[in-house]
Amino acid sequence: MMQMNVIPERDDMSGTIDYGNLMHDAMRSLIRNVLLDVADNGLPGAHHFFITFDTSHPDAELADWLSDRYPDEMTVVMQHWYDNLEVTNDGFSITLNFGDAPEPLYVPYDAIRTFVDPSVEFGLRFEQREEESDNIKSAGKDKPLSQTEESELEVEEEPTKEAEIVSLDSFRKT
Repeated sequence: MMQMNVIPERDDMSGTIDYGNLMHDAMRSLIRNVLLDVADNGLPGAHHFFITFDTSHPDAELADWLSDRYPDEMTVVMQHWYDNLEVTNDGFSITLNFGDAPEPLYVPYDAIRTFVDPSVEFGLRFEQREEESDNIKSAGKDKPLSQTEESELEVEEEPTKEAEIVSLDSFRKT
């Protein structure tokens, strides 16, 4: 049997291994590796991504008009047209087309809430911690959209094929 010398991240308060954060780090590393491959080789076949991220994250960078329109979260589609994809250890920058207006974005990995590739029915969802969710609500970030804004949002973000978000529990052996 092979022995691994990995020092797990520990929560000093309770003396336990923080599996939740370790899993999120591994999933973000997977996204980074996928984006690195796309930056080097382009999107293969029918692959495309729906990436939802927290627009209020302190390190997220987007045009003021986009953050005004999407004060909490935004879903971007990386498919036919994108430019200047640069992948770092902390996040990625990309230029995407918003109604014939190219806009640069920077998305830190820890701002990502979902990453979906509907072409192969693959998806990752990062659960928000309760205190983060409470802080967002108390800061007034969850302002309701008008019906017009809501219907525009649905049209812009509706995938062409419904993707299934895969829970890691489905791979657990019983």
